[in-house]
Amino acid sequence: MQVMSRFRLFNFHLFSTLPQSTKFLSSFPKIPLSQNSYPKNPHFSIHAFTSKTFKSSATTSESAASILAKKVLFMAPGVEPEDITEDMILPGSNIVVGPYAGDSKIKEVAFVKSSNKPKDCPKDEKPEFAMLGRSNVGKSSLINALCKKKEVALTSKKPGKTQLINHFLVNKSWYIVDLPGYGFANASEAARMDWSSFTKGYFLNRDTLVSVLLLIDASVPPQKIDLDCANWLGRNKIPITFVFTKCDKMKGGKAKRPDENIRDFQELIRQNYQHPPAWIMTSSVSGLGRDELLLHMSQLRNYWNNE
Repeated sequence: MQVMSRFRLFNFHLFSTLPQSTKFLSSFPKIPLSQNSYPKNPHFSIHAFTSKTFKSSATTSESAASILAKKVLFMAPGVEPEDITEDMILPGSNIVVGPYAGDSKIKEVAFVKSSNKPKDCPKDEKPEFAMLGRSNVGKSSLINALCKKKEVALTSKKPGKTQLINHFLVNKSWYIVDLPGYGFANASEAARMDWSSFTKGYFLNRDTLVSVLLLIDASVPPQKIDLDCANWLGRNKIPITFVFTKCDKMKGGKAKRPDENIRDFQELIRQNYQHPPAWIMTSSVSGLGRDELLLHMSQLRNYWNNE
């Protein structure tokens, strides 16, 4: 099978038809949520939610339970909705672990190169995961946390430090790709357009891209620029996993908790995706979600390698 065919086959979340303009996102209404939609515990996990769901499904038909699972969970390759059990769902996520999950440990990581054009990226056909997000979302910190090294990716107090496509080779077999952050207010308009142009070119032409890990800051309410990015990726059938960062940050006063911001973001995204993309909660400070995210990446990578 050709690489491009393998890439398109890998796109699990079918995207519904969207208007070509993304201006409509600014008018998204605030959707009231059921008080019973999620637990009130600020450190909720989909585990708690699905526990109640699957217990109640015992009194319903098997097909109804399968339909419910499809609306909530990210179906891992090789898993049927009717076969899902609680212990197959990664804590703090909607991700089901399937038969392609394997060794997820990072034993070694090495910087390979920086590229200012997609055509200059490595051409060795190794699978890769692209890290993308708003400037200052914690992208470099997450990469360092995943690799358990402090300086794999450069962290800086100045947002927008990453301006190139940076490839890091993991275990000599796959890549983590650090992409420029978007929404950097202090960059010139020309620079922002250049970053957007070559980043989109990377997404549309990179045959070895397994999935985009789109980082979303859970400590703030949903941002229009994140929704725009997510919907552009979906419209172009780019595989995506939402990685919610800073889930340890609990702001005082009337500010919403991370779980509330995550819930609001998902409600907005749900309007445009026919099936729920994978999502997971993380914290580079506490290590929340690190092992679970790596396991998720392992099953996507192994499926990609076997197709």
